Amino acid sequence: MQIGYARCSTADQNLDWQLDALTKNGCERIYQEKITGTKKERPELNRMLEALRDGDTVIVCELTRLSRSTKDLFELVERINGCGADVKSLKESWLDTTTPHGKLLFTISAGISQFERDLTHERTRDGLAAARARGRLGGRPRTDEKKIQQALAMYDAKDIPIKDILEATGISRATLYLYLRARKG
Repeated sequence: MQIGYARCSTADQNLDWQLDALTKNGCERIYQEKITGTKKERPELNRMLEALRDGDTVIVCELTRLSRSTKDLFELVERINGCGADVKSLKESWLDTTTPHGKLLFTISAGISQFERDLTHERTRDGLAAARARGRLGGRPRTDEKKIQQALAMYDAKDIPIKDILEATGISRATLYLYLRARKG
């Protein structure tokens, strides 16, 4: 079965061009939603993944409709392939796991992506080790305790707006609220 997936990021955007293209390319069922692709939980995508059967083909108009990151894309394609289904992008012809050529190109792309992730992880680990060897621990510098105490005292005065407290002490709103929650703790 040819199954389409159409997505746009906001409610005021239009899915018509995707629905037309998916219908034209023989999709018998089209899952559609209006939700940002950066969200992990996309209800219609999840419904589609649960409904996939051996021999199905998921068709998307372009990869950005399925996923916003390379890592997420590879995970989704692996999950779809794990159901015995294939993936095909109408715009990116290299992603067509229904053909040996498409499977090869996807495998190469996945391997390069994994290689890049591994290199980034290795460089980060080496950089942190080199910094530790020089006595640096990394991370953000701690906020000056005197500034925090000043901000808390100003907050306790109750007549000073938060904006003025932040400007006077130079600490962030998040830091102030973090310490206020810790006091209530």
